Amino acid sequence: MESRMLLLIRHLLLLFLCFTYSLERSNSTGVFRVQRKFSGQRQSIADLRAHDVRRHDRILLGSGAVDLPLGGLGLPTATGLYYAQIGIGNPSKSYYVQVDTGSDILWVNCITCRFCPKKSDLGIELTLYDPKTSVSGSVVSCKGSFCSSTYGGDIPGCSTDMPCEYKVQYGDGSSTSGFFTSDSLQYDQVSGDHQTKAANSTIIFGCGTQQSGDLGSSSEALDGILGFGQSNTSMLSQLASAGKVRKIFAHCLDTINGGGIFAIGNVVQPKVKTTPLVQDTSHYNVILKSIEVGGSSSKLQTDTFQTGDMKTIIDSGTTLAYLPEELFKPLMNKIFSYQPDLNFQTIQNFLCFQFFGSIEDAFPKITFIFEDSLELLIYPRDYFFENGDSIWCTGFQNSALQSRDGKDIFLLGDLVLSNKLVVYDLENQVIGWTDYNCSSSIKIEDDKTGAMYTVDAQNISSARSLDIKGMFITLVLLLQMTCIMLIIIFY
Repeated sequence: MESRMLLLIRHLLLLFLCFTYSLERSNSTGVFRVQRKFSGQRQSIADLRAHDVRRHDRILLGSGAVDLPLGGLGLPTATGLYYAQIGIGNPSKSYYVQVDTGSDILWVNCITCRFCPKKSDLGIELTLYDPKTSVSGSVVSCKGSFCSSTYGGDIPGCSTDMPCEYKVQYGDGSSTSGFFTSDSLQYDQVSGDHQTKAANSTIIFGCGTQQSGDLGSSSEALDGILGFGQSNTSMLSQLASAGKVRKIFAHCLDTINGGGIFAIGNVVQPKVKTTPLVQDTSHYNVILKSIEVGGSSSKLQTDTFQTGDMKTIIDSGTTLAYLPEELFKPLMNKIFSYQPDLNFQTIQNFLCFQFFGSIEDAFPKITFIFEDSLELLIYPRDYFFENGDSIWCTGFQNSALQSRDGKDIFLLGDLVLSNKLVVYDLENQVIGWTDYNCSSSIKIEDDKTGAMYTVDAQNISSARSLDIKGMFITLVLLLQMTCIMLIIIFY
């Protein structure tokens, strides 16, 4: 009897140890930690600004509503980008691509790619595209109409069996190149409130065969870039030409929870006020008329607005905001006049300071006023970012210090565009925005039926973490059940 009691105690102790071990493991590693593009704070902000500078030097050679699942986080000390999930090929495979309103083409890394990253520190699984494994995939010939229209005429030295090539080159020497291919694109078509259905269309996109520089680094790796520019080569233009969508899209980038909303179609709620797009420009340009600091009674006085209007680029592929020196210096002087006793320090060439109070209460709101009186309200949290315990750095950057050719550039990136619904109406050549909760939803019109459907915010990076957490919890439960079964068998 005594030995039987000792055996029972020993087995109960084994059960307790199994349960304790599994509980400890679930607590320590239960949530999968996604390492973002710029994961380390001090290193991240330097890499992030270098990324922005390379974008400014980039040289491009060469009707239903759609809901694009969105992931990432546009804060300088986090992911530094937003990306969407799309399907390509037949059978379809998933690809994660950076959403970029500053470029045109969609391209993904090809199976024959040299120096393409094989893994990503973003925590996503990379996929190389292989046109030979897709029954609907085919290489676009340089003799085709797409190639001649893209390059404005016949390609010298081209023969029928040669592909139509593309190249994207960066100012620091990094580049991507490859050829155009045609295949089936799978996307989520809005079919009802909070509902989508699978849809597809044939499009032409880039198949990247060679990468150089930072594009081959796993620290910032995605499968490619999804350009939303106005060119006829963009995915949006191709879908619109096929009668699949209207040439209107919107994004709402969430810096609070990550992800947000990215949809193609006419947004009917909320309503946004708009300003005209500048015609015949390669980016989304609008006209800035004036800047107010801390209210309408405090207008920023510079020679810029005396001599003419200021063209401003709206670009979701850039993180920070870049201002011409003639605007940057007086604006920063005005901002810091609200707190004249700050002690400044330089971190990775960013102007930073320590502040223990609420920056929202201590610093002014800034209003950029564009043509047709469209206002962009920028809060202190939009032009400062936290870089450590009570250390704040400026998100506004002096364009003259970033690149030789970009000294006069005025560009607004994710930091000031986040937490706002931004609508690009290319049919009417206007762009507009309004402050918005990007974790909520918007209403999109189905132009075929006239129905209005609710489109919800998403965060695919968060969803992946939850999936992995769920799998780990399942393993923990299986381990506990195994321990119990062992006790029952041996007892």
